[in-house]
Amino acid sequence: MDQVESLLKRPKAYYNIDGAGELGMGFMCLGYALIIWLQMHTPKDSIWNQMYMLFIWVGLMVAIIHFGTKAIKNHITYPRTGFVAYRAQNRIWTAIIASVVSALSVAGLVLAAHSHRHIVMPVFFIGLFFAAGYAFGIARSGGVNALFRWKWVVVLAQVIGSLLIALLPEDLTTALSGGSSLPAWFSASSAGAFLLWLVLYGTLLLISGAISFWLYLCHTQAPAKEANEPANADV
Repeated sequence: MDQVESLLKRPKAYYNIDGAGELGMGFMCLGYALIIWLQMHTPKDSIWNQMYMLFIWVGLMVAIIHFGTKAIKNHITYPRTGFVAYRAQNRIWTAIIASVVSALSVAGLVLAAHSHRHIVMPVFFIGLFFAAGYAFGIARSGGVNALFRWKWVVVLAQVIGSLLIALLPEDLTTALSGGSSLPAWFSASSAGAFLLWLVLYGTLLLISGAISFWLYLCHTQAPAKEANEPANADV
């Protein structure tokens, strides 16, 4: 049974075997943090606060992540460790999980809006939620790949960092937000705390992804010049 469970976990471990997944997520978190900071620190009629600019920004981030990840895997990962074609049902479950997470996030914001309470401590719970997702999706891969076991340190850093941000003085987090005019249920202090959490989470993912990429290069061989194209494997 242990061997079967290990085989089932391998596709998940393979996807981030080169750290590309974490690099992409970290880049996106920092990209969102930057656009939020620009929106908070510029006038409401500035280009950064226009809806079309948000769509352009997100589109650019998605394009960079998509083509950047594709380039890493096509030119580095696949030639070294082969190409893995995932079954269709795996993609379906990924879409279902993403939809559930999005729905829960929206529901949380709605409940927060109706509570009319000062929202700073929930940053800690947001951090716990994402740390749990990281632990389940990435750190657990250590059971398949020993090179991933150190990622539990990243999980711990996410939890501790989220707690420290939630406990920061209100004046400090308010200053980070630039004193932006926000709805009563989402104070400037809360906005600053959330912005800082995005920077923390994104930075940890970039560091973890970079270490994973370095370890991958150290433990895999570059393809020989005369080598044929890697064979496909359906997992």
